[in-house]
Amino acid sequence: MESLTSTFTSLLGLGPIKFTPSTSIPSLQGKTILITGGNSGLGKATIQALLQHSPSPPARVWLASRDIDRIQSAINEITATVPLASTIIVPLILDLASLQSVEDAAERVLKESERLDTMILNAGVMAMPVGVTQDGYEVHWGINHMGHAALTKLLMPLLLKTVEIQEEKDVRIVAVSSGGHRSSPKIDFAKVKTDMKTSFWWTRYAESKLANILWMKALAKEYPQIKCVSLHPGVVSTNIGGATISKYRLMRIGDWLFRWMLTKPEVGCLNQLWAAVGPSEEVETGEYYHPVGVKGCGSVMTKDQGLVMKLLEWTEEELKVHGI
Repeated sequence: MESLTSTFTSLLGLGPIKFTPSTSIPSLQGKTILITGGNSGLGKATIQALLQHSPSPPARVWLASRDIDRIQSAINEITATVPLASTIIVPLILDLASLQSVEDAAERVLKESERLDTMILNAGVMAMPVGVTQDGYEVHWGINHMGHAALTKLLMPLLLKTVEIQEEKDVRIVAVSSGGHRSSPKIDFAKVKTDMKTSFWWTRYAESKLANILWMKALAKEYPQIKCVSLHPGVVSTNIGGATISKYRLMRIGDWLFRWMLTKPEVGCLNQLWAAVGPSEEVETGEYYHPVGVKGCGSVMTKDQGLVMKLLEWTEEELKVHGI
């Protein structure tokens, strides 16, 4: 009952936390932030809010995406409203479907950054055609989970170093999951290394989003000095979906109605903004939140500590296979 009440409350936007970017974003002076998928949608809206509303903006924001032209276009658009953005945002080529690309991106960050205060694992895919990543993982699983897991592991030394040099000892990793994780069956770790062509795209997506939550819970246990959280942003109008989602919208309720129901990225990003820079005493490590700051909405499997540890061990072994 508590879970259902929390979920219903968050869908109505009646969460316990009132987060207004213009007044709630604190000084980020001297900090370094990395956000994946920062070229559009929630990622772009998050960067714009951080730079526009912080009394003292961060020293550096790594905008990670796979396409340099889209990165530059996003920087130009943000700079049009926040002129100093061009001096703060640093483009970072990152293709989460390729662990080699993840390694290359992490190597550059480690070489050029002395600190990393906040990672926002925002990028993701949904409703993709059947397929696998360059490393042989089902495409949703490979991009949404494995790519981000590899990036986090590779940058962990820098995150831990930042804990030591930060006066406030407040380093965070924020993973954007989805309420859709509740549709996930129990993860079949053998199948995620196939194209899972017999599974509906929603199931493949849901498993990867469940993995996001379990991964943050695992890291929260492994690294108690770092605040690790996951969240559901709400039902937001972004370009996350592939070709399948457009067909699904039209088939089920009509594209125009679906779009009317969606939240704009500027509103949808509030939960991840709060999780990334909100008061430390409000954000609990290992938690999964609905907007804004609503706990208790995770499925039964998100509370399965055995599954949390199994995902951690399986992921670590897979990364070792790839030399990570």
